[in-house]
Amino acid sequence: MDGIKERREEWQSGMAKNITFIVTKDCQLACKYCYLIGKNTKERMSWEIAKAAIDYILDHEEDMKEESVIWDFIGGEPFLEIDLVDKICDYLKVEMYRRNHHWFNSFRFSFSTNGINYSSEKVQKFIKKNHSHLSIGITIDGTKRKHDLNRIWKAKEMEQGMLPKTEDEKGSYDDVVKNIPLWLEQFPGAGTKVTISSADIPYIKESVLHLYSLGIHEVNINCVFENVWKQGDDVLFENQLIELADAIIEEDLYKDNACSFFMEHIGKPLDCITDNQNWCGAGQMLAVDAEGTFYPCTRFAQYSLRNKKAWVIGNVRDGIDKNKLRPFLTLDRCTQSTLECIDCNVASGCAWCQGENYDAADTPTVFQRSIAICKMHKARVRANNYYWNKLYRKLEREGGEK
Repeated sequence: MDGIKERREEWQSGMAKNITFIVTKDCQLACKYCYLIGKNTKERMSWEIAKAAIDYILDHEEDMKEESVIWDFIGGEPFLEIDLVDKICDYLKVEMYRRNHHWFNSFRFSFSTNGINYSSEKVQKFIKKNHSHLSIGITIDGTKRKHDLNRIWKAKEMEQGMLPKTEDEKGSYDDVVKNIPLWLEQFPGAGTKVTISSADIPYIKESVLHLYSLGIHEVNINCVFENVWKQGDDVLFENQLIELADAIIEEDLYKDNACSFFMEHIGKPLDCITDNQNWCGAGQMLAVDAEGTFYPCTRFAQYSLRNKKAWVIGNVRDGIDKNKLRPFLTLDRCTQSTLECIDCNVASGCAWCQGENYDAADTPTVFQRSIAICKMHKARVRANNYYWNKLYRKLEREGGEK
């Protein structure tokens, strides 16, 4: 509708192959909600492994027919390995051109960064060289109070294998926010990714409004998929979203800003035939780590898993074992959901992570959907209905006054 800012579609959504390089498992931060429980300073990708992965992927063009590709770089913190990343991207561009690969005219380099060394000389040189093919998101969780609650600097104790002491915790907000103006100058339409856990529910409203005030006009925000939710969290969550809805509508913020918690299409029933897609692209994506091991998604690597063994589908030396991918090819909503989820009246928009499904399942299967997020989704739906009813009522009233 005119006058309401719409969220941007992901570049080449549904048409791009997503290939992820886990270039390091190191990070400057020790975010409390991070699902990457096996981060460390030792596992860093070598150029030899990176080159072998690229050569294998480009050699098998017939197996990856998607018309576009997103070369994704993660860690840990990917910009800690900016020299390697720069070399990888240079090699990719040359090789795709040399081979006349169908991805050469349709590719992106994608980064999700904590933003701490964004303004460094090497990172800025890389951005300048590759700007037209870059997608970079800096994670800032909201106000200083909310951001520093979870996104804390890694303590020396953690580097030595011990948990950080509470008194040693140092938030990273000040170190990140100073780089936001430069980032927005270079990528004006960029959005940030905000994560909600049980402890920071009370700060949702103020945090989204704060991000808008910083000039970030698209806030992609979601609850963690892990089973961390306490009794009453859904009520607190709903109340925060309703307060946020009131502020966005009453202050006309919906005209220039978007928040992924409020989307028109969520909270409706889904048909098992016409609406039976898997939520994510696990199995269609590809991830490679420092050892040259291939996974169906980074969430299936060992450093991402609490309870299960890594789901390995091959390596750069032997290639991809397509039999290891077979279960992913039959995944859809109904093959992994309970009857309650299938028949749920507010099923649309209820997300899941395939890796978390696997990690939380009773057995080593990808066909058991985790329902830890159920009550939070239902609370979001109630607040979402409130938001759109109030917004449309306002627009109708203003239209009648003209």
